[in-house]
Amino acid sequence: MSLTKIAVLDMNNNHANEGMRCILHLIRSVQGNDQAELAFDVFNVRAGTEIPGLDYDIYISSGGPGSPLASEEAWEKPYFNLIDQLFAWNRKNDRKKFVFLICHSFQLTVRHLELGFLSKRKSTSFGIFPIHQTDDGCADAVFQGLPEPFYAVDSRDYQITEPNLDRMNEMGASILCLEKIRPHVPLDRAVMAIRFSPEIVGTQFHPEADNEGMLRYFLTDEKRNQIVTNFGQEKYDEMVAYLQDPDKIALTESVILPGFLRQAIAALSLSDQFVELN
Repeated sequence: MSLTKIAVLDMNNNHANEGMRCILHLIRSVQGNDQAELAFDVFNVRAGTEIPGLDYDIYISSGGPGSPLASEEAWEKPYFNLIDQLFAWNRKNDRKKFVFLICHSFQLTVRHLELGFLSKRKSTSFGIFPIHQTDDGCADAVFQGLPEPFYAVDSRDYQITEPNLDRMNEMGASILCLEKIRPHVPLDRAVMAIRFSPEIVGTQFHPEADNEGMLRYFLTDEKRNQIVTNFGQEKYDEMVAYLQDPDKIALTESVILPGFLRQAIAALSLSDQFVELN
């Protein structure tokens, strides 16, 4: 088995977060549980303008704070150049590059590819919510093993709505998930996951969030006080209960990113075997 190289793009702009810990934990878990030959490097994209080259097999681009709207920040152009290069590579080469985009990275990429309308929400979406799969989502390998709906951590001030279906059809992209159904709210439901191509997928929620670490984090006085102040005691109690439920985010964390990694590793291995045979 050849070494699979993973580039982890840290989009947190030097802000303390749980997401990066969760991503690296999942990579190490797949490495240990599957005896997979994996190596990863972390790139500080927004704070350090660190952008990987095309010498990696798998790219995982994290969530992050702040606005995903257009800016003149130094990292934006090289980040989008990398996204374009990855799509171009996959169009031209048999051995593909695999990409997973989380929340902030998902929003940036949808904006860049003009696949939907990116806007600021009327209020912050923060909590553990049901995510509803479309027919394409139910059939997508990344979500195999999850119920309909499944639960995931959602934490965002921005949203993708009004998908550009003509542009998506042109690219061969498909909507995999939508946000919770709110019959009493006359607003578009946000697009929560897109399959951009057979190798590139993204979610507007956080599939990497783990119940154990998140629960430990939420039980600290600082985080508890912050949530209660901003969202109320009822929201805090609900989130703590969901974090202790093995059928909520613990299930989501065990399925989506590990499944993506395993599918990518298997496809890369198959590609290498084909090259050896020829």
